[in-house]
Amino acid sequence: MKNKHKNIHGLEILYEDNHIIAINKKCSDIVQDDKTGDKSLKDKVSEYIKIEYNKPGNVFLGVIHRIDRPVSGVVLFAKTSKALSRFNELFKNKEIQKSYWAIVKKNPPNVKDTLIHYLTRNQKKNKSTVHDREVANSKKAILDYELIKTTNNYYLLEIDLKTGRHHQIRAQMAKIGCPIKGDLKYGYQRSNKTGGIHLHACKISFIHPVKKEHITINAPPPNDVLWNELV
Repeated sequence: MKNKHKNIHGLEILYEDNHIIAINKKCSDIVQDDKTGDKSLKDKVSEYIKIEYNKPGNVFLGVIHRIDRPVSGVVLFAKTSKALSRFNELFKNKEIQKSYWAIVKKNPPNVKDTLIHYLTRNQKKNKSTVHDREVANSKKAILDYELIKTTNNYYLLEIDLKTGRHHQIRAQMAKIGCPIKGDLKYGYQRSNKTGGIHLHACKISFIHPVKKEHITINAPPPNDVLWNELV
């Protein structure tokens, strides 16, 4: 069983087989339960599987990775414990490639660049601070960015993550003077009406740990004027 790109039960399903399911997350969704008590994407996907495949009892669904609530784009879930443990290994060994699109207001310093910083995380404020050098309790953060399109007012960047740190893209782009559109937490002047930010997980690539096939999953960006203009 394999489904590609369908909308059902309020979910945009990008890919599904017996082992995994990939969803195009809306910027309003949380991936898994948090203190807000809002219904999580994990709960919605579990419900879909239960109804779609008429499964009795509890459905197994493992969270393979997360993206921040205000960020949209592809999120993977494991439908079996075997798939979950194998994907955890892939992430640990950096064998999964993740790409993002970000819209910023300021022209970045270079057309393309590799950013290397050190991040410390403030749990209370749920915010990361960027340092040029290693400091106590910091984690190395690396990403590549490339400017791929411009309009009169905005710049579209494609970003490849090399490490997966807390708020990494948001914090590192703000550090070089390019906070992401709508991201008040990291210095953008105004919020977006949706409550989200213009950061989108557009692509994920990996060797399927069960089927051993190369899989690339692409997620179209949200339907808004700016995304439509730039992508």
